[in-house]
Amino acid sequence: MENKGSTRDVISSYRRRRQQSNTLFVYGAAGLLVLAGLVLLILWLTGPSKPLTGLFATSTPTPTLTFTPTITPSPTSTATATLTPTQTLTPTASAPFSYTVQENDSLASISDKFGLGTKGILLILQLNPQIDPTTQIIRVGDQIIVPNPGMELFTSTPVPANLPRGQLLTYTVQPNDTLAGIASLFNSTVDAIVTANNLTNANAIQVGEQLKIPVNMVTPTATRPPTSTPRTPTTPLASVTPVPSVTASATP
Repeated sequence: MENKGSTRDVISSYRRRRQQSNTLFVYGAAGLLVLAGLVLLILWLTGPSKPLTGLFATSTPTPTLTFTPTITPSPTSTATATLTPTQTLTPTASAPFSYTVQENDSLASISDKFGLGTKGILLILQLNPQIDPTTQIIRVGDQIIVPNPGMELFTSTPVPANLPRGQLLTYTVQPNDTLAGIASLFNSTVDAIVTANNLTNANAIQVGEQLKIPVNMVTPTATRPPTSTPRTPTTPLASVTPVPSVTASATP
């Protein structure tokens, strides 16, 4: 009887151990399945689609709104009347001044432009001896001296009658002047003027040039008065009708 009891105990003990093993196996398998499910769930939530990111707030900076500029229509250009520029008046100069010759300039046009009057060309020639008074040619870009309005022509210095022989007077050369003409004007000689001014060429004097003139070097020649021409009678002698003379007769 004791052997039977021990056998039963062994079998019961075996069965209990087997049941415990099965229970542990089941629990272990269940734990593995749960763990595998958790791993798969984590991989899915953090995968490419990342559904987990929508559940949690991120520190993504708020994008700055870029405003699209509104196209402002350009104002319609209204045709406006173009004002004619007012001609700027040239200020009146108080002394001769430098001027650059422009396109289409001439001595006459420059004289008119600056209001020099009828003597303007002669004044310009006096102040610019480099201009040939015969041709009066000027070129664009030339620098010339323009007289101020109201300027008078250089005039010859009158010779006082009481000046001693050889007294020097200053004379400004005029257009068309020659040394011979100047010498005659001052009772001088060409040689005396050439010597007084150290001239190398007696024909090279220029308008506006200042010369020293020795006066009264020669005795002035008296000007002969004009001779009177006999007047021809306008009525011919043949046409004159003689007046008959009345002879008184004696009465007896």
